[in-house]
Amino acid sequence: MDLTTTLPVAIIGAGPVGLAAAAHLLERGLEPLILEAGATPAAAIEQWRHIRLFSPWRYNTDAAAVRLLEATGWESPEPSALPTGGELIDQYLTPLVALPAIASRLQTGARVVAVTRLGMDKTHSRNRDATPFVVRVEHADGEVRDHRAAAVIDASGTWSTRNPLGTSGLPPVGEAAAAYRISSPLPDVLGRDREAFAGRTAVVVGAGHSAANTLINLAELADQVPGTKIVWAIRGASAAKVYGGGDADGLAARGQLGSRLRSLVESGAVELHTGFGIAALAAAGAVTLTSADGRTLEADVVVPATGFRPDLDFLRELRLELDPGVEAARELGPLIDPEFHSCGTVEPHGAKVLAHPERDFYIVGMKSYGRAPTFLLATGYEQVRSVAAALAGDREAADTVQLELPETGVCSSDIGTSCDVPVAANAGFVAESDGGCCGTPEPVLVGFPTGLAHGRSGAN
Repeated sequence: MDLTTTLPVAIIGAGPVGLAAAAHLLERGLEPLILEAGATPAAAIEQWRHIRLFSPWRYNTDAAAVRLLEATGWESPEPSALPTGGELIDQYLTPLVALPAIASRLQTGARVVAVTRLGMDKTHSRNRDATPFVVRVEHADGEVRDHRAAAVIDASGTWSTRNPLGTSGLPPVGEAAAAYRISSPLPDVLGRDREAFAGRTAVVVGAGHSAANTLINLAELADQVPGTKIVWAIRGASAAKVYGGGDADGLAARGQLGSRLRSLVESGAVELHTGFGIAALAAAGAVTLTSADGRTLEADVVVPATGFRPDLDFLRELRLELDPGVEAARELGPLIDPEFHSCGTVEPHGAKVLAHPERDFYIVGMKSYGRAPTFLLATGYEQVRSVAAALAGDREAADTVQLELPETGVCSSDIGTSCDVPVAANAGFVAESDGGCCGTPEPVLVGFPTGLAHGRSGAN
């Protein structure tokens, strides 16, 4: 598609990575159209605003976005400070979306339900690359509109599509019926969700940083409210991967998170059940969780810190080429496979690696990692810098990718996937799974919550 036309580049999602994409496009003289499903920008991060990221501010802001902000007199937060999700919104993202250059190009309450090419489905090839995209949007007022675009950047994250509680990638029998006993992936147990947990039994399911973060907050609640019981159920045989690298972790707060959780388990404050793959849930007052080997746990509330997966349904009419395992772009998949890579060992990558057969379409941010749990927010910023350069025709800048990431202090071949990101947030957030290394979740990656270390919340 000729990007010298008047058509905009549609950006799906107004989280940190989507807004960074808009800033880079503006610097390149391209016109962004930012479509956010939530009522406000960074709506996913708003769900975990109580979570403190374990990466400092210097990893959590994008260079092009900062240049836009500094031109208005904005002052960057202390680079070494660790922000909460709320502080990320209030001190960085809210000022960014208030800028006329961003605000005038942002639509909230605009959920993308389909992306295709004008007048053709995915079976048609002739003149496909020169045909505009059509982005179908359901707006908050109920109106459905089609927006034409020269290119599309999907930065929608994965917060809205968590993994099920069961094994084999499927919900356990009875999960839907027990939904009223299942919390959000990163509940605010010390704040808005306190009543649901105080004096009750909570079972946290998952083996990533989202689980760790919730367990630690529950332990604080238990100190305040007698009768609060904390149970932790994981699918694996050991929780070592969640404990992480301790003092060897390049992000001190992440290492401290694992060490503190280990102490809670060893003291008995958290009751750990390993090898607990959930086969069924039964809700009758309380909820009963049954493992594949017949063991049972009783709970008043279940926390699903089981990670996330990408929503690909609205992209069905596009020609995508995905890694068969992690559901990332085919060239990216082997680079982020959690069986071999940790957050700090993933190679820098940009438009070339993220490309699909559908020209001028890119998935970026946490969603770009599919089911892999090793995403870092800083990685997303480098992705969109490269993608903006590619769309502007600057191939040299697009192909020159650089990124410095902190090591996890753990070996992926030893502990498997445990990265955890938000998204909470669909955004600066992380994920986790049952075998990896980031140890976010995810809600995060560099730039994700302690409970979300890198891309989503974690697997069990």
